[in-house]
Amino acid sequence: MDRLWAAGGPVAAATLRDELADRGLALTTVHTVLTRLEQKGFVEHDDARPRRFRPRASREDHAAELMREVLGTATDRQAVLARFVGSVDADEARMLRELLASSSDEPAG
Repeated sequence: MDRLWAAGGPVAAATLRDELADRGLALTTVHTVLTRLEQKGFVEHDDARPRRFRPRASREDHAAELMREVLGTATDRQAVLARFVGSVDADEARMLRELLASSSDEPAG
């Protein structure tokens, strides 16, 4: 996923294989991984030949979705949020306060 996010556009499996040459991956292995990522909803391909793959969401959107999923599985959401907030540094806490303040200024809808 890191390579797809960094690419800034659709990438062919052969290009990804070439970028990962130091790992000695076969093209079929790269295709298999891309197909599995597509089945899980992380990537999509175009109709070009050869197929080119791109992420379905940005890295930031993906991370936010993971955070929502984890929070959604918590039996005590307040405790999870409290532990998370307690683990951030001062700059991150300031950023959270600013984001929360700006989101409360927006009309609901």
